[in-house]
Order: sequence, then structure tokens, then C-alpha cells
Amino acid sequence: MAKPGLKDFVSAKIVDGRVTEDDVITLRRYIYGDMAVSLEEGAALFRLNNADLNYADTWYELFPEAIGDILVHQAVPEGYVSEENADWLIEQVTADGHICTRTELDAVLHVLEKAKQAPERLQHFALRAVANSVISGEGATRSGAELKPCVIADGEVELLRRVLYAGSGSRGIAISKDEAEVLFDLNDATVEAENAPSWSELFAKAVANYLMAMSGFTPPSRDVALAREDWLNQPGGFDGGLGGFFRKMFSGGIGGVRDVYEERDPFAERGAAMAAEIAANEVVTEDEASWLVNRIGRDGILHENEKALLRFIREESPNIHPALQPLMEKIG
Repeated sequence: MAKPGLKDFVSAKIVDGRVTEDDVITLRRYIYGDMAVSLEEGAALFRLNNADLNYADTWYELFPEAIGDILVHQAVPEGYVSEENADWLIEQVTADGHICTRTELDAVLHVLEKAKQAPERLQHFALRAVANSVISGEGATRSGAELKPCVIADGEVELLRRVLYAGSGSRGIAISKDEAEVLFDLNDATVEAENAPSWSELFAKAVANYLMAMSGFTPPSRDVALAREDWLNQPGGFDGGLGGFFRKMFSGGIGGVRDVYEERDPFAERGAAMAAEIAANEVVTEDEASWLVNRIGRDGILHENEKALLRFIREESPNIHPALQPLMEKIG
């Protein structure tokens, strides 16, 4: 629970209308005094953030850092964001009924960037928040007052890029179908705008990433990580825990090394199998081709960014699905 005095301190700062450098130092002492941060303390920080005060620059460092410590570094196992904690974070961000603010988005991204694995809906939530901000001209954007509704500026492109690849630790660099849908929605909403040139490249490569499944390394699931952690913590004995693992490995020579990894560490990644999977997924499947044809044809217009996407697929994919041939012919 929140430490005694923290709630009163937050209430006093809200009345004051500002959070100074000294206040941030005091907040750090409240929060990290026992080297742990609780959900209740996280909720108090969200309450302070939602008050829309004048904040010292160091507040923008403390807020995402503390939320990341709660949900990532103090998780069991460390680095794995649970479904419950992801729900808690989304609820905190949406509690005031407003579009996700820049500070809140930084907290979400900090969690995604630091986590080994997080629920996919958390990253989708962050991407949708940025897309909504671009379309509305309000909310979690770098451009602030300079942002025009339905126009993607350079700052927004970089923010979208950060959101899309924030989860690189949690599931490789793969783009999901839901994320590809958001990108198409954003492209359709801004098609007549004077968008930053870098938006076209990001759109094409990110959607192609989904279609060609360029996922790279994916860590074990949270349940597998828990199982590994439990095994490593088992008491001694020839077959028990880390001690038994190494005793058996070193007693059997090279064969023992191979056998013990296959027997006792079923979680080890297999590089050759991973490479084969990536190579196979570079081919656009029938379902993926059908999705792309329907998505491009939704408004009846083949836009320039969609042409760039098709050209990229043609250059990178070893085989072009027949369903895409009519579109490929249109781009020359």
C-alpha cells in the first residue's frame, strides 16, 4: 500500500498547483525508501499526473521510471508483465476519460521497452492512442500545439516508430495484424494530407513486416519463464535444480553437455529452427494476400503509400501470391 504521508503529500501538491525539483526528490524518497514500489503508490503518481500541474522536468523522468519498476522489474518473474498488471495500467491511463497524455504514453512505452514479454493488447493500446492523437490533433504527441488534425508530422512518425517497436523485447520486432490495421486506418484518414515523407516508408515497411512475419527472436512465455525459475530454485540432488544440472553436465563430457541441455533445459532456443521459421514466413500466405487485397480496396483507391508497400513486398518476398498480381500490375 502507499506509504504513510504519500497521499497527503500528493494532495498538497495538487492544491499548490505545481511539482518542483525538490518535490520530485521528496517523491523519490517516499516511493523508493524501502526499495519497492507498490500499485497503490503508482496510482498516487497517476493522480498527481492527471492533475495537470506545472511540473519540474525531473517529474517526466520519475513518472515512467516508477511505473516501469512496478510492472516490469518487480514482476515475478522479473521482466514479464502479467495480464492483471497490463489491465491496471490501461485503467490508470484511461481513468480520467481523456486521450492518453504524453506523460502517460511515456510510462506505457517504458514498460513495453523494458519488458521481456507483455500482453499484446498493451502495445496495441499505445499505438491506438497515438493514432487517435494524430487524427484528433490532441493528446499523446510530440508536436503539441503545432500538430494539425489528420496530418502526420516528423515527430509523429518517430513516435509511431517507437510505439511499433517498443515491444521488441517482448516479441521480437514483429508487427501484429491489429497493428497493421491501425496503420491502414491512419493512412486512410490522412491520405490527402501533407504528411512527412518518412511516414510512407514507415507504413510500407511496418505492414510488410506483418505480412512477411519478420519476427526474429521471441522469448519464452511467462508460464515457461516461471517454470524455469522454479526449476533453477529447486534444492540440490543429482536431478534437482541448478546444482544437479551442472553436476550431470560436467560428468558426461561433450555428450553430457548435449544430453543435459536436451533433457533439463527444454526452454533453450534453437537457432537453426528459428532461422528456418523466419525464411518460411517471408512468403505472403493466401490469407495474408486476401487481407491485403481487401484492405487496399476498402476505399476503392490505390494510394501512393499502398503502392510503396506493394513495391517493397515485390522486392523482398521470394514469391508473390497470385491474388496480389492484379495489384502488382497496377504499380508497373
